[in-house]
This record gives sequence, C-alpha cells and structure tokens, in this order.
Amino acid sequence: MTTAIAHPNIALIKYWGKAPGPLNIPASPSLSITLDQLATTTRVTTQQRDRFVLNGVETDDRKVAAWLTHLRTHLSIPGLSIETTNNFPTGAGLASSASGFAALITAINAHCGLGLDATACSSLARQGSGSAARSLFGGFVELHAPEWCATPLFDAAHWPLNVVIAITDTGRKAVSSSVGMERSRTTSPYYPAWIKQTEVMFDEAREAIRERDFDLLARLSEQSTLNMHALMLSSQPPLLYWNGVSVVLMHRITALRDSGVPVFFTIDAGPQIKAVCLPEAVDVVESALREVEGVRQLVRAKLGGGARVVND
Repeated sequence: MTTAIAHPNIALIKYWGKAPGPLNIPASPSLSITLDQLATTTRVTTQQRDRFVLNGVETDDRKVAAWLTHLRTHLSIPGLSIETTNNFPTGAGLASSASGFAALITAINAHCGLGLDATACSSLARQGSGSAARSLFGGFVELHAPEWCATPLFDAAHWPLNVVIAITDTGRKAVSSSVGMERSRTTSPYYPAWIKQTEVMFDEAREAIRERDFDLLARLSEQSTLNMHALMLSSQPPLLYWNGVSVVLMHRITALRDSGVPVFFTIDAGPQIKAVCLPEAVDVVESALREVEGVRQLVRAKLGGGARVVND
C-alpha cells in the first residue's frame, strides 16, 4: 500500500484549449500557485483488476482507465485498487483533477518502483489532466513549450501570498473542462487572439512574480481570467461557469482593491472565486467575502508544497 498527497493549483495566467494530438498538450503556457489547505489523498494497492474509489464511492472513471491503459504501453504497472479522497468539492472548479492525477502518478511511481523523477511524473500527470502537471510542484509553477512538463519558478518563501477561496456551489459543473476547451477551440471566433495574448501575458507575469509587483500581477491575472471567460461565453453553445454570487464577489473584491486593499480575483471553470492577497490583508478580505449572501464556505490558504508520498 502506498499513499500520496497532492494539492490543487490555481492558474494566475490561464490556459484554455489543447493543441491537436494525443498527448493532452495545452495550446498556450500557464503560470500557477499551489495551495496548502486543499488536498487530494490517494492510496494504491496491488490487486488483479483495477478498481477506483472516489470519496468513498466505487466508480467507473473512464478518464483514469484510459490514462492507465496508456501508461501501461511503456511502464510496468499491475492491476491497482485506487482510493482517492478530496477534502474539497470535486469537479466544481477547484482543480480536483489537477491534484488527483498528481497524487495518483506520485503514488504509482513509488508503489511500482518506476524510478521516475518529478519532471517525468509531471509529464505523465499532464496526459491525464493538463493542469495536473503543475501540482507536482509547490509555490509558483510554470508550464510551457517545448517540453510541456511543469517546472518550479519560485518556492513559496519567495512571495508568501495568501488566498481566500469563496465556495458558492459544491455541485459538479455541467460541462467538464476537457469538453469546454474543445468547444471553445472549435467554435469561438476569439480563440486565436486568446492564444496569442496569453503568450504575451505569461512572460509579463513571470517578471511580475520575480519582482514581487503585486499591482502588475493583479492586473494580468484578472485580465487572464476575464479573457478566458469571454472566450467561454463566445463559444457555441456558450459556456457560463459563473453564478450570481460569483459576480457579486468579483465586484466586492474590485471595491476592496479600489479602497487600497491588495487583493485580486481569479476564477477557473466553475463558480468559485479565489481572492489572492498579501498576507497583511487576508483578515480584511475574508471578513468582506463572508458578508456576501450565498457564500457557502470560505477556505483560507497559503502557498503549499508539491506532490509527495506520505506512507508506504
């Protein structure tokens, strides 16, 4: 039995869309932070046939099954019982697939004695979920061409940002990220401009993090978020992952920043809002978001570490 833990990451510079081909390669670079309070714990044991249990319920996960089949074309992996638990809502825009595949490849690598380094694990995790490549590492992480395996940019100590996550809906989203990305790639007239602009913003955001320029990172991250959701809305049929509470929270965070509080929002494919702030502002931000009607839960997080084995 081998157990591994990985944390979800949130992209400050987003990617939305895959390059054509079989290896699940993003169409544009991305830059993220790994969170410490949200976690996926995955336990694997050897058995004759594969079995997958998610949050205590046995399920037939075709995505995991297909990923394992691909891995077995070049790696020696026996039948496995896989038990995965998330301490946060699954499939709700909180990057559960990122932490899930990162924890799974970490556990399999150790359990089967594959001897893969973190870079190789990142590449394999990406083939299950594009953003999972980044959850192999902690702190600030980048994912870009030509290798398309994530690499750490800076550790958490470089710039100890805080994040307040406002959960507005715990249900699964109606359209998965994989399906939504392909819909945008094939139907949105804005898709080519999105790819081009993301490449420019990625370089600018790397420099903002290097210099710890909060105002610049705030502008770039919110622009990346809103550009991505504009792309989603311009897809056919349109993709709308927000709800009414999401919009109220965006306005509240913008008002906080206008009043001098160092905070900005980022949103992935779901209705949850992540408010990124400097450590001295976290109490003010949490208090302000708690006042918004419809917020079901607030989670305060710091930058966390990478995927790791916790028990053999």
